[in-house]
Amino acid sequence: MDIRPNNTIYINNLNEKVKKEELKKSLYAIFSQFGQILDIVALKTLKMRGQAFVIFKEIQSSTNALRSMQGFPFYDKPMRIQYAKQDSDVISKLKGTFQERPKKVRPPPAKDEEAPKKKKKNKDPNRVPGGANAEQPPNQILFLTNLPDETSEMMLSMLFNQFPGFKEVRLVPNRHDIAFVEFENEMQSGAAKDALQGFKITPTHAMKISFAKK
Repeated sequence: MDIRPNNTIYINNLNEKVKKEELKKSLYAIFSQFGQILDIVALKTLKMRGQAFVIFKEIQSSTNALRSMQGFPFYDKPMRIQYAKQDSDVISKLKGTFQERPKKVRPPPAKDEEAPKKKKKNKDPNRVPGGANAEQPPNQILFLTNLPDETSEMMLSMLFNQFPGFKEVRLVPNRHDIAFVEFENEMQSGAAKDALQGFKITPTHAMKISFAKK
């Protein structure tokens, strides 16, 4: 019996040795390219080991994620993905189907809390400090900055190996916030740079990508 598409995807065959927090961050890193993620649920109970749920805001996002990432090698094991059997509580509440609430009334306090946060949009995420001359000439090595503390080589490899020409990730000893990623040539590194510029590995860290200094 086919399960009809919904906002939540169910993933199993995950590597059970990976710690829960690292697993959630890695799932966020590779799935947030498909759209806004509302929540990731990964439980470490015996029954739920090796499984996770990723809840997207839009059904289109979950559909694209399911098609694109089916069988993706995640910590050396191919992911098995399907739609979850029912809406998660988060989605039910958004739709108003959680309990019986015919009216979709959103409490006003939440809006007041969100209002001040929206003022941050004035900053241009692609603006390089020091003007255009701060940008290095294109080459096959990318320099990543503003990475979260928990960044691992595995996490970055999973993010960049979806682009053709990917060779390797190099972390800098004693520095968690920067890394280098090498491609076969500057065309391939440029494509990855454009696609992942400003990519949020975590909700608070938007990755900055430039060409490395020669």
